[in-house]
Parts: sequence; structure tokens; C-alpha cells
Amino acid sequence: MALEIKAIPTLRGKEAERFVKAADKAYQNKRKTDFSKQVQIARAILRKANML
Repeated sequence: MALEIKAIPTLRGKEAERFVKAADKAYQNKRKTDFSKQVQIARAILRKANML
């Protein structure tokens, strides 16, 4: 059975301006997220399951 294709909402006016400003701010943020702790936990799980 096919799924209905829903229309994609379009931002207009102040909502669009607010979205663009937030997107620009996020893009300018050069700070990187450190996932080393999560990688270490994932590797420990994989080692315990003999998958690494």
C-alpha cells in the first residue's frame, strides 16, 4: 500500500527570516562536538559482544 505524499510546509515572512538567522548562526558556530566518550563506550560494547 502506498503512502500519501504530504505537502512540505513553506516558511514565509518573519518565520522565514527567523529560520534563516538561526541557520546562519548555527553555520557560523565552528565549535566541534566531541564524541570521543561515546565512541569509547560503543567500542567497549562491541568488544564485549566480540564484534570488534
